[in-house]
This record gives sequence, C-alpha cells and structure tokens, in this order.
Amino acid sequence: KARALTHLKNRGQTLGVGRAEEPESLYHNIQLYPQMFPWLFPYGFGGIGHPSHKKKLSEIKHKGHLLMYHDKRFQTDLYFPMVAFNDTQIKSGSTGSHLLAKKKNFESVAERIMSLDSAVLSDLATRLSAGENVKAKTDAEQVCFDVLNDLEVVGAKVQGSIIASKKYMRNEVWSLISFKGAPLWFITFSPVDKNHPLCLYYAGNKIEFSPKIKGSDERIRLIAQNPVAAARFFHHMSMAFIKHVLGVGTDHPGLYGTTDAYYGTVEQ
Repeated sequence: KARALTHLKNRGQTLGVGRAEEPESLYHNIQLYPQMFPWLFPYGFGGIGHPSHKKKLSEIKHKGHLLMYHDKRFQTDLYFPMVAFNDTQIKSGSTGSHLLAKKKNFESVAERIMSLDSAVLSDLATRLSAGENVKAKTDAEQVCFDVLNDLEVVGAKVQGSIIASKKYMRNEVWSLISFKGAPLWFITFSPVDKNHPLCLYYAGNKIEFSPKIKGSDERIRLIAQNPVAAARFFHHMSMAFIKHVLGVGTDHPGLYGTTDAYYGTVEQ
C-alpha cells in the first residue's frame, strides 16, 4: 500500500481496470488469466483452458509451462504463481472432495446435517482452524461433533488438505511399515537455496552458468523474487539425495547401506 500511495502521490501513471456487473467464472474461461494479468499476456492470447487443449494439455501442465517461460516473467510476477496455485486448489477442492457415511447411518446423518445450528458449526470451524483444543460444552456443539465423527472426508487429490491427503499419507506410512518393518533412519533434509549456485542460476537471467557467488543480500533478494527457482532447486536436490545418497535406482548401495524402501514428505 505504501508503494502504491507513493506512486500516486508522485503522479505516477495508472491503469484503469473495468469491472463487469457479473463476476468472471473460473471454469471454461480462456480469457480469465489474460484479463487478470494483461502485462503477462500482452496480446490476449495463451489463456488457460482453451477447448483445443482438452485431453492434450491439462490446466496444471499449462501453468507449469508458463512458469518455465524463457524470460521468467511468470516466475517473478508477484501474484501469478500464487493465483495459479489457489485456482488449482479451489478446483481440486470442488471436484475432488466428497463426504462419505456408512450406509446404516446415512439417513440419520442427513437429518442431523439439515438440523445443525450453522452459527455453532461456523464458530467451531473457526476455533479448530486456529488450533484451539475444542471440547463440546453445549448440546448443539455435541451434535456438531457427532456428525463430524460419523462423516469421512475424501479429498486426497487436494494437496495439503489436513483431513484428507495427510490421512492418506499416514495410511501409506503404516502400510509400508507393515510390509517392510519399522524404519531404521529418520532423516531431515533441508537444502539452503540462497547459498547454492544452482538455485541462483535458476533464479537469474544469464544463460551461462557461473559458480561465482553473489553477496548475501543480493542472493536473498534474487531467491525471494523467484519462488519457482527455489522449488526447482528443492526438487533437484531431493531427487539427487534419493539417488546418490540413498542409492535408489542405482547399481550401488547408498551411504546408509542398501535402501529397501523409503518414504518422504515435505514440511508444510
């Protein structure tokens, strides 16, 4: 806000953006992204979700291609990566999440859902989201908790969802332990992007790779302005660790011996 006010006070140029009476749809709207980011789509072409891309290029793949554009303008834009990610999360949550209940409880659960106090449910959701240890103190709160206990949320396709994807990950870990036995090593892996020349190369605009390390402040700014470079670096280092340190997919044992199985997660 301070930068915007300073810009206006100094009589900087502004762009008037029109607004329609009806909001734009996230679905089947190839002009959505060109309208939101005219500086990234200067000719109005290249929108996501074109009918000709159906069954050939998914929206997620298209966003990935844009983030790898040669001049890195999509990578370094302040809003495009986050808006594109949020768009994907919204669509995944809308089409990939369902509520399941046991057949014998279906009618009872349906009736109780219709009779829930929405204000009490909203209050519980807010308190639970804040990390509060909530216990039912009233009959209305107890009814809400009973319904939650009888429902199963299925939404494993929504990455990062606490109830669904993390629950499925726990099931995978327990299945792996049951099949292979308890793990022998617990390894925390945290590559430092701002100190590695590869990440600086990903974030920079020079074609030639140079091992010369920039100053600390310049490195931090360079990485902070390009989250895609940091993500690419993290993925590269993680795959290199699995291959060369653990020895997975190679003809030699890893640093910790022969790896029979492994399971990795990314801290959120």
